[in-house]
Amino acid sequence: MKMEQMVGTRLPSELVRALELIENVEQSDRSTTVRRLLSKAIQQWKLEHYASLYGERRVTLARAAREAGVSLWEMMDYARVSKVPFQYDLDDLRQDLEVIHRNKSQQ
Repeated sequence: MKMEQMVGTRLPSELVRALELIENVEQSDRSTTVRRLLSKAIQQWKLEHYASLYGERRVTLARAAREAGVSLWEMMDYARVSKVPFQYDLDDLRQDLEVIHRNKSQQ
């Protein structure tokens, strides 16, 4: 099985000029530049997508982080900066406090 596949696309001339600028500044070839930029764009899309699903209560924060390929702390920070509502309500707090109280009582 091939680890890499060839992908071709047509680009507007302004994107080609931007690629050429990056290639010149970074002294890299077109394929390397496109792979690096595409990888960053995909990572950003994943963060946005899974943070959105978390904001819609369709996935947990932990699952959003796992699917986006980032740590829980990174996802929390991204959600905070992106103003995604934190999915933790009064009932969640009460449950957590009960668990803490039970654990303290058992010690």
